[in-house]
Amino acid sequence: MGESGSLGSRIGASDVLERHILLVEDDPGLTRGLCDALLFEGYRVSHTESGQRCLELLERERPDCMILDLMLPDLNGYQICERARSAGWTMPIMMLTARGLEADKIRGLDVGADDYVTKPFSVGEVLARIRALLRRGAGADPAAATFDVGGATIDTRAHQLTRDGATVEISLYETALLSLLWARRGTPVSREEILQKVWGTRANPTNRTVDNFVVKLRKKIEPAPEKPRHIITVYGFGYKLQP
Repeated sequence: MGESGSLGSRIGASDVLERHILLVEDDPGLTRGLCDALLFEGYRVSHTESGQRCLELLERERPDCMILDLMLPDLNGYQICERARSAGWTMPIMMLTARGLEADKIRGLDVGADDYVTKPFSVGEVLARIRALLRRGAGADPAAATFDVGGATIDTRAHQLTRDGATVEISLYETALLSLLWARRGTPVSREEILQKVWGTRANPTNRTVDNFVVKLRKKIEPAPEKPRHIITVYGFGYKLQP
């Protein structure tokens, strides 16, 4: 199945109607199965086999979620994800790959992926994960849609952070991490709880995902990131937000 652009949509569940998925995958059989399943669920689907074409489609199609194969003929999934995030795209990104090593998963999350699914997988699992990503991206608590941390204002719906008059984009996971710390402000939150509630994964001694995302957020929030006053490390436990 070659590149097909927008594949249209079929009427399915009301909560996914009109949501647009960009599928970047070069395996014809897998592409056909995923496209059929997504269309049946009521999503609108665009597809490409090319990483470079994917970056062009992001600008033209503005999808709500991207499903991204790691191994592609031109750019790999890491490169695409990193370029998409650098360009300010904040939609959820799910990586698909046959590489199941933990280091590969951590690298995928660190360059901006929101989920990482190892082949072979069930289509039902992928659909459930997409629904979860879209729900998380929509924001579940309107009362906490905007809040201030120090001199920064965080808009969780727009995935934006404004500080000193400058606005920058923040990713889905950066937004979710800040929202969790804000909801528990003044109280330490363990790395284990952050991983479970934000990433849906279990903690292990080599997983530095939370720490890496905190470093990114400190650079955007803290006046002096090397001497943080707002996102505080609780050594041996986790982090605490001091607004």
